[in-house]
Amino acid sequence: MNFAVFSETSFERKWRKVLATSSLFDPTIDRRVQSIMSEVASGGDRSLLQFAEQFDGVRLKARQLLVSKSEMQQASRQVDAVTRAAIKEAFANIQSFGEKSKRRGWAGRNAHGAKVGEKYDPFRRVGLYVPGGTAPLASTALMTVGLAKVAGCKEIVACTPCNAQAEVNANLLYALKYAGVTQVFKLGGAQAIAAMSFGTRTVPKADKIFGPGNAYVAAAKRLAVGHVSIDLLPGPSEVLIIADQTARAAYVAADMLAQAEHGSGKERVCLLTPSAKLARDVGLELEKQLPSLTRSPFIKKALAKNGWILQVKDLNQAVVLANQFAPEHCEIMTRNARVLSKGVVTAGAIFLGHHSPTVLGDYVAGPSHVLPTGGAGASFPGLTVDQFQRRTSVVEYGVKSLVKALPSVRAFASMEGLDAHGHSADIRKI
Repeated sequence: MNFAVFSETSFERKWRKVLATSSLFDPTIDRRVQSIMSEVASGGDRSLLQFAEQFDGVRLKARQLLVSKSEMQQASRQVDAVTRAAIKEAFANIQSFGEKSKRRGWAGRNAHGAKVGEKYDPFRRVGLYVPGGTAPLASTALMTVGLAKVAGCKEIVACTPCNAQAEVNANLLYALKYAGVTQVFKLGGAQAIAAMSFGTRTVPKADKIFGPGNAYVAAAKRLAVGHVSIDLLPGPSEVLIIADQTARAAYVAADMLAQAEHGSGKERVCLLTPSAKLARDVGLELEKQLPSLTRSPFIKKALAKNGWILQVKDLNQAVVLANQFAPEHCEIMTRNARVLSKGVVTAGAIFLGHHSPTVLGDYVAGPSHVLPTGGAGASFPGLTVDQFQRRTSVVEYGVKSLVKALPSVRAFASMEGLDAHGHSADIRKI
């Protein structure tokens, strides 16, 4: 864990180090990912199978990339009642939240009397990346497939890595099936993004790609833009906590540990507090709670590299720094947390009060946990159902409205020197 105090001359230097740890722009990762994507674009299934063996330690044939119906059924039989109930409960909240934020078309008339409006159509085929590996995220299956279903997407293709025995986690497969996935492919990492971006003989090309992943997945999505549309840039997990003396150190520490345990080593956790006592106590609580956690080796790695406890001058400075950080998750454990939150304008999601840990958003609260990381929150929102909808504007003029518009059309055509533009409207006058 790293520490800094606002009164230190080194505070600004340390804060720049905090901000410099974004995983979105790593030249080494970009070069590796570009190579992987180029190979998949040219080699198709053959390259996918080679990468599966190289990165996941599994030998597959092309037909085995697709999870079969029997594999789906077998996975469902392995899921216990408690897990089924949790998936059902979370999915209901996710879909309810999604329905409320769904975009709907509208129609009206402009100043010429012409009909104008917008229509929203679901993307025909969406590609979803669901992290697997050491932490198979069944919750991500619900947070992505669920919104695609609300939007009305007909084809929902998911990619998730398998283990060396060519198996995908049973709970994850059940969550995908329960949410309504169309196809699931045993593919992970940048090669999965490449497959959905370009298409292969086995894996269909997607219209848009969604979902979180490690630094390689995030880089692949960024490099795929132009070949395919993407949702946002969700990479390794982050939490930034703003807390005052009213916060309980045990709660703060637990929330920091939770977001550091994913395993990439690039997770970022940060506490901003004006309380020297809370800063000290949180440091002690981290040391106290860490040994009992099963993924402590992963957590230690993340905390050593990107874990910070910073004592700030006051809560106003905390808000300024939080907006510079643009955290994926921002927890506010202070007096009047809701009031303070109005100043935080770059976070992917905000969690208010002492009883709203990020884990509720990770699993069951309702909003999708697919959120921007690495500072992308300043430009990207979190995943919402409308991102599964394609917007189209609609324009319909009649003779009267066309005639009314002609003077302005002629004026614009003249000022821009585009006489064919003016002619295409003039030729229709009666």
